[in-house]
Amino acid sequence: MSTTQSERLRGLLEPLVSAADLDLEEIEVSRAGKRRMLRIIVDSDEGATLDACAELSRVISQKLDETDAMGEGEYVLEVSSPGADRPLTEHRHYVRATGRLVKLQLHESGELVARILTVDDEGLDLEVPGVKGRTPTARRVTFAEIAKARVEIEFNRKDKKEEEA
Repeated sequence: MSTTQSERLRGLLEPLVSAADLDLEEIEVSRAGKRRMLRIIVDSDEGATLDACAELSRVISQKLDETDAMGEGEYVLEVSSPGADRPLTEHRHYVRATGRLVKLQLHESGELVARILTVDDEGLDLEVPGVKGRTPTARRVTFAEIAKARVEIEFNRKDKKEEEA
């Protein structure tokens, strides 16, 4: 997608997404056979529900029909939340991942898997799980040290609410 089209779509869609109390994470236009695919990724601190995505899809579709932002020709519109494996790139992504296990690729010291305890403007306070029954340790990592970050999927972790019950 050209930068001009991307900027134009972002300018057109961002107010609609914000009005739905969501954050516009990504806009992607690609080819799907003879048609084009417009994929819009949205999120919020509480997550983007299926109903919120469906309603936003209707609003965006109507707005795109009123304008020529997608030009002539057919396209498929998809509005969804980010996948669980999306990279953490913005401060708000780390805040939303508080309490979750993350895999960090650090510039200097390799890879680290740890749980995010708190996030501030400079970095993360982490709990590094102990190996083979050892006690977890605390660690501080600044954003400048992080090359890449991604949430690790945990299938067997109990929710805090379950633990308190």
